[in-house]
Amino acid sequence: MDFAKLTELIESGIPFNQVLGIKVEELREGLVRLRVPFRPELVGDVRRPALHGGVISTLVDVCGGFAVWTCCRLDDRIATIDLGVDYLRPAPDRDLFAEATVRLLGNRVGNAHVVLWSDGGAVYNIRRGK
Repeated sequence: MDFAKLTELIESGIPFNQVLGIKVEELREGLVRLRVPFRPELVGDVRRPALHGGVISTLVDVCGGFAVWTCCRLDDRIATIDLGVDYLRPAPDRDLFAEATVRLLGNRVGNAHVVLWSDGGAVYNIRRGK
């Protein structure tokens, strides 16, 4: 598999991905990690503010589909059969990340698990023992 060509396709070969600004963070066989940089135009609920659900579902679809494609040939075609998104909490007004791993790969159907998160950080106090 030519991962450079897949990266180019994700970032600049699909017009809708360009509109969202999708960027490849990591891409290797069986795993894809993508990022959508935050822009105010991607907000769906300005009261929170929270990203639009369409941004979330698109990122799930792109990340999962390309994860399956990393296990195929470049000239193979990948099309979504079923897509499920559990909106457990709103995506805040920050960059949105997705990581997909291939769970099952058959001759005609592939399955990927996708997890999304927003960037964030934490600070920890360390108390060293003696």
